[in-house]
Amino acid sequence: MKHTAVSFAERYPAQLIVPVVDFFALVGAGILAHWVRFGGMPDHDRYWLAMAVMGLLVIVLNMAQGGYSRWRITRISTLLMRLLFVWMVVAAVVTSLIYFAHTAERYSRLWVGMTLLFSFLGCAGLRVLVQLMLRHVRRRGGARRSVFLVGPGRQLVNVAQGMRASPAEGYSIAGVERMSCMPDESYLERLVKRVEDSGAREVWICVPLEMGGVVRSIFFALRNHTAEVRFIPDFPDMQLLNHRMSEVAGHLAVDLSVTPIDGMSRVVKRLEDILLGTLFSFIALPTVIVIAILIKLTSPGPIVFKQYRTGVNGKQFKVYKFRTMKVHQEPNGKVTQATKGDARLTPVGAFLRRTSLDELPQFYNVLQGRMSIVGPRPHALAHNEHYKELVESYMRRHKVKPGITGWAQVNGLRGETDTLEKMQRRVDCDLWYIDNWSLWLDLRIIALTIAKGFVNPNAY
Repeated sequence: MKHTAVSFAERYPAQLIVPVVDFFALVGAGILAHWVRFGGMPDHDRYWLAMAVMGLLVIVLNMAQGGYSRWRITRISTLLMRLLFVWMVVAAVVTSLIYFAHTAERYSRLWVGMTLLFSFLGCAGLRVLVQLMLRHVRRRGGARRSVFLVGPGRQLVNVAQGMRASPAEGYSIAGVERMSCMPDESYLERLVKRVEDSGAREVWICVPLEMGGVVRSIFFALRNHTAEVRFIPDFPDMQLLNHRMSEVAGHLAVDLSVTPIDGMSRVVKRLEDILLGTLFSFIALPTVIVIAILIKLTSPGPIVFKQYRTGVNGKQFKVYKFRTMKVHQEPNGKVTQATKGDARLTPVGAFLRRTSLDELPQFYNVLQGRMSIVGPRPHALAHNEHYKELVESYMRRHKVKPGITGWAQVNGLRGETDTLEKMQRRVDCDLWYIDNWSLWLDLRIIALTIAKGFVNPNAY
């Protein structure tokens, strides 16, 4: 069973099978759409031509953005986002071609839409099914790639623990060669012999940065071996953020701190903010009007409170909130956090803060593009200056747009941060969110925010 699964995966990789499946899935979706729309098979060559063009576009675009590669270590959510992007581009291209070729009257727009919808659902469902099946097989010991580990004992233990914690990726240890000092000629000869005897498909060189010089020696020693060689560096005492490998100006780069919300991900998140932000704004409009009237009737001063906060990439912006305190002046630019029973609160201010209704005007910030519905909560500028030297990687939470709600908030980390430990926990949650961002995570946080309600005993 194990040998068969591995052989099939090696002889028929995704790069060969999936493009063919995508093409025929789109053709099949076109036939189904024609049957639904017209009650029969396509009887005009132009529909077959359109299906062929769309199928080829799907294959070319998927190849261009890596949709057929690295399936073993790619998340299902990432695969689906790539697929959604491809189908959106295909829809735009096909629509433009039909319009500029003045053939709109010859094609049913409903047929085009249904073809793209049915094919996307089919291809997306197939990808999810295949990934789930492969993960099941790998967890049961099949379709695995054997790996030979080389490096100091501590690094090998960390890597081995990571492999065991991710059984769905399908890696198993074929052998281990511990390294206690700089390798000499006899060590390298023994290593090559052990790798050959183990039958490992891959060799992972696991060393800390200060031992990076040995990588070349090991790589050269394995030059006549067909196993794939990977360098897995160790970054002790460094809090990394979405670390990955990339190519910059023709050079290989190790990204230590970068945002995952870039490229197509940025477009998806912005669409999420526009669509959901508009929807929530309309739903909240009656509540907003009532709150504005109550604030005006119960306390002199403006309805909306404006304050500069730090946004994405450290740029400052004005955040909008309903005013919950009496008009007052903070000494020397100091920002004093609200405390329980704070005398500065207006008659309705405590209620607005406890229910988080004072945050509703921030949907305007979202529609402006300065905030997101989900993201790290923006702190006062004075708090940023205070905590950035006390909490490691504090300012890296500004790699993404601040949000109305976030991972820290749905985990109970709201309200006053009167201790360094509370701020550290909040920042840890923010960095975890940035490092693991996906559309599905955003929707989960929004759902948790609604399910848990807006009332929080720590908010005052």
